[in-house]
This record gives sequence, structure tokens and C-alpha cells, in this order.
Amino acid sequence: MDTNNFETIELYLSDHVATLTLNRPAKLNSFNERMANEVAAVWRQIREDEDIRVAVVQANGDRSFCTGIDVAEGKWWDDEPIFNQEDPGVMLGPKAHRVWKPVIAALHGMVAGGGMYFVNESDFAICSESAVFFDPHANAGIVSALEPMGMLARGVPFGDVMRWALLGSEERISAQTALRIGLVTEVVPDDQLRSRAAELATEIAARRPEGIQGTVRALWEARELPPSIAARHGMSYTHIGNAGAESDSRTNKRAPRTR
Repeated sequence: MDTNNFETIELYLSDHVATLTLNRPAKLNSFNERMANEVAAVWRQIREDEDIRVAVVQANGDRSFCTGIDVAEGKWWDDEPIFNQEDPGVMLGPKAHRVWKPVIAALHGMVAGGGMYFVNESDFAICSESAVFFDPHANAGIVSALEPMGMLARGVPFGDVMRWALLGSEERISAQTALRIGLVTEVVPDDQLRSRAAELATEIAARRPEGIQGTVRALWEARELPPSIAARHGMSYTHIGNAGAESDSRTNKRAPRTR
């Protein structure tokens, strides 16, 4: 796919940071087949381009980060044999594309249903004060499974995930509740969301990329491994990623801050 001819997203590259912006604000940034293909193309580009060290995913418009699949267009995979059908999260999530570079999700407005595909495979998320999280699957009488399973894997408490999945769009998780349950790591004023995400991305991008990417991969793989095997993998990534690194961390240090 020509990554310079997008219809549903925008891509901006600067100072080793790739900013992926969902760009269907009139459709609440819901995804269709075109967006899924374009997002997948960007993740492949980010994975392969060694000049890119960090990615930010955000969205245009005031109302929504992403509300899941575009229900007006519907599923595009129904004509496939049942065992060939793939969850759209395989296309939308960076880790499904083996992107071991840090991905920061900058969330605002409505983050609903399948919008969690982007959140669940980011390395951490921040949100604006206006952000609200909810799951419309129950309203349509359909199963909510893949998105809440991803939330569980992120460490969101079971009861909070189950409540999110069962109560539909009538109950919404506020930004402060999202912070409390670990869905996001920081809440900022609406007009500071993008600048804060860019600030964090730039700071990470200034670090030695081998160390950062080895850390990301080790921690993601550790979630699926027994502790003893995870520790063994972690040691191997330490040996691989630390070769050639400076031993003195004080050479790349800024004034400390507390969050």
C-alpha cells in the first residue's frame, strides 16, 4: 500500500517519532476495511524503518478517539470461510505486527468497543479529561470477548473489565476512573493531550533504541510465559540488547520529576 496516499489516517514523522492519527472524525473515527488496511501498512512501516524509534497513536476531531467498527459499513470478512476469518485487531494492533518499538496511545472523547484494540496493544496510554470508555456490544446483543480479554491482559481488574463489558453504553468509565484502574497512566487537560504525548515520545526516542526495544519485547513476551522462563528470556535480551551500550546511566540523564 502507498503510505503517502492515505484516506482514513494521517502519518507524520519527526525526530524519530511516528505519529499515526485516525482521520474519520465524521464517523467518530470508527474503522472500516480501508482504515484497517492503512493502519496495518503503517505498523509495518514503523517496524521496518530503523529511523523510527517511538510511535504515538491519536485521533482527529473533538468527539471521539475511536468507536470501534463502522456499523454502517459492517464486517468485511463475512464472505471468508469461517476458519479463515481473522479478528480485525490483528490488523489494528502494533504488537500483532511485531512492532517492538514503544507505542503511546493518546486518548480523548469516546473510546468505545473496538477502539480498545489500539489501547490494548499500546505500551501505555494517556488520556484527556474528556475521555470516556464504554462497550456497546451488550446493547446490540452480541458477545464482547476480544476487547475485554485484551484489557485483562493489560492488568485491568477483572470486575472492572466485566462491568465495562456487561453494562453497555449506559455506563461510562471516566478519565479519572480509567486512571484508578490502570487503563491509562496519566490524565491531562484536553488542550495538552497531544503535546504531552509528543513530549513523552520524544524523551523515549532520545534513548538508545536497542535498549528500549529489547525492554518492550521482553516485557510483552513475559506476560505469556511462566516466571522462570520469562526470566531466562529476559536475561537473553539483556545480553543481546546491551552489547555496545555505555555503562554509565548518568551520561543520559535529565532533571527528575514525579507523577
